[in-house]
Amino acid sequence: MSETAQPFFYASARSEWVRMRTLIYLRWLAIFGQTAAVAVAYYVLDLDLLIGMNVVAIGASVIFNLAATFTLPETKRLSQQETTLTLLFDLGQLVILLYLNGGLNNPFALLILAPVTISATALRVNATFLVSGIALLAISALAFLYVPLTLQTGEIVALPQLYVAGYWTALVIGILFLGGYARRVTSETFSMSQALAATQMALAREHELTLLGGVVAAAAHEMGTPLATIKLVASELAEELEDTPELREDAELISSQAERLRDILRDMGRAGKDDLLLKTAPLTSIVQEAAEPHENRGKFIHFLANGSTEQPRLEDIPYAQRNPEFIHGVRNLVQNAVDFAKSTVWVHTTWSDTSIRVMVGDDGRGYPPDLLGRIGDPFLSKRKSSDGHASSRPEYEGMGLGLFIAKTMLERTGAELTFTNAAVDGYTMGQNAGAMKAMEGATGAIVNVRWDRADLEVDRASVVGPNRQIDPAPTGASDS
Repeated sequence: MSETAQPFFYASARSEWVRMRTLIYLRWLAIFGQTAAVAVAYYVLDLDLLIGMNVVAIGASVIFNLAATFTLPETKRLSQQETTLTLLFDLGQLVILLYLNGGLNNPFALLILAPVTISATALRVNATFLVSGIALLAISALAFLYVPLTLQTGEIVALPQLYVAGYWTALVIGILFLGGYARRVTSETFSMSQALAATQMALAREHELTLLGGVVAAAAHEMGTPLATIKLVASELAEELEDTPELREDAELISSQAERLRDILRDMGRAGKDDLLLKTAPLTSIVQEAAEPHENRGKFIHFLANGSTEQPRLEDIPYAQRNPEFIHGVRNLVQNAVDFAKSTVWVHTTWSDTSIRVMVGDDGRGYPPDLLGRIGDPFLSKRKSSDGHASSRPEYEGMGLGLFIAKTMLERTGAELTFTNAAVDGYTMGQNAGAMKAMEGATGAIVNVRWDRADLEVDRASVVGPNRQIDPAPTGASDS
């Protein structure tokens, strides 16, 4: 698919992730923890602290929380700018407390990582750099500028400079590492959730189309007899009204419109109301049905079955369910091949006693080598090829969502997918040499979809069902 990639953490994508009430609860925990730490340090450890200044710093957080609680609704979600300012407030309040209580000699300096981690998971890159940069400047300043921790006897409590330097180094590494790690994991999780949502939408659409076809076919089935009756009566009227040309034309019009309506209903529905023979079909027929929408896009689609263009005997072809996951997944693979083929696309269906394969190839330039290991993941990032030039398949510099949807749907049917290039693929040439020989000319990308035959095939006897005696018409029923 050729959608343009939407950068992660943009306002339109993130839709204001952070709820103000969540930050308020976390801030109350911080307030209680800070108050407890100051009380224990003063009354238990006998440290001579600046109690008044500490109360002011903690009180600022209390006032902020109370104001936010009473002025903002519980459902308030913060914008990018509001979240940044809130985290900077928390960071500043923590830095002031550390300044008043020993700087980096205070073990609670570790808490400076919290605002940085939250910004990495919820904000865009520029805001994350801002919060992280201020945090780095703050811990660097706290290494030299702080009010020393002093016992009430006047003795100064301080760590050796070597330990302070090591603590500063650990905090710097923690800010950089945890910020980068949290952002990477969050972006991948977010992209995967978006891609799975798109997959569910595509699958729901395919199910709706399948159900709609069944409803229309059922309507055509039920309306067949009334339409035939209308046509018959209109034809008889036309014969009887030979002496009245105007009325005869009306009768003929009714007959032709009834015929037209029957044809329309027949074309709209492909699956019968409860027709098992139409809910399942030969595998080759299902594959051709999946590829059908792309047969008139200017590229020749070459269908093969077990290495031959000749249709095998019907009794030799495996039967499978016409489920939407299979059809939509194969259709996406064919669409991708048609998009990048020069002139020809190969769709090769093969089967053995233990497995079934569908291979889709094209005569294009193949997948970019630097993306081969990541084909099938959503939202592929923009990369250059190994020679420094832009990729010859620009759509793969975007989301890669179409292949992800196809891969996800086919895997739900029990398939295993392999994405390769025909020109350099030793795996395909080695294990599927016969299939590749039949696809001679496929020089571009190759997608190999494999199922265990027992997982995909449907027993033909269960499709047709047992023979049943036709029930005689009930007594008194009309012969018509």
